[in-house]
Amino acid sequence: MAAPMELSCWGGDWGLPSLHPESLTVMAYAKFSGAPLTVNTINNSWRTPKGDVPVLISEDTVISQPAKILNFLRKQKYNADYELSAKQGADTLAYIALLEEKLLPALLHTFWVEAENYCSVTKPWFASRIPFPLSLYLPGKMSREALNRILLTKGGPPLYSLTEVEAQIYRDAKECLNLLSKRLGTSQFFFGNTPTTLDAFVFGFLAPVYKVCFPRVQLQEHLKQLPNLCRFCDDILTCYFRLTVSDG
Repeated sequence: MAAPMELSCWGGDWGLPSLHPESLTVMAYAKFSGAPLTVNTINNSWRTPKGDVPVLISEDTVISQPAKILNFLRKQKYNADYELSAKQGADTLAYIALLEEKLLPALLHTFWVEAENYCSVTKPWFASRIPFPLSLYLPGKMSREALNRILLTKGGPPLYSLTEVEAQIYRDAKECLNLLSKRLGTSQFFFGNTPTTLDAFVFGFLAPVYKVCFPRVQLQEHLKQLPNLCRFCDDILTCYFRLTVSDG
């Protein structure tokens, strides 16, 4: 019998099992591959062994970062990609790289840097789930880390000002959404009728943009103009997370 596996991740709201893209990605992949994870929603990421979420614990093994967690699950024979061709496997890696380069900066900006969103939604939501006194400090730390991550990838020449960086990251993100919509077309999932790693990553990145109620919603507005991507998120929530969400 396989060793029990526990996943620690941020919790959810707005009909999502988690608000955290990386946590959502791992949760979706586990559902797709049939991996029997016990999910623990934690309210303070510093309680996890490596100080980051999501974290998978199986016996003495502690793994963080979605790609490493998914590789571990595949080694345990929970593989959502076993029917993919070599070309489809290469496409998966290319699209995940595209998501991380083009969509993630705008996602981080929407949640953690856009002042109105951060002050009215993100900061109070996370602060209410983190014990005092860390609740006074940790959301600000997460916001600074998000900004640093954006500037690390986007803040060099020729984009010197934050305004220029912001304009570029949203252009890139909208272009990425358009490419994903075109690639998905009328299919249920990205490689046909069965969800794979790529579907888990796309869902993890898109669902928070789609569902969280922010005052500043330029990325959400663009996503809602692409009905096949919205249907994709809704289908996964309905088929794989209905009980999780209604319990939440």
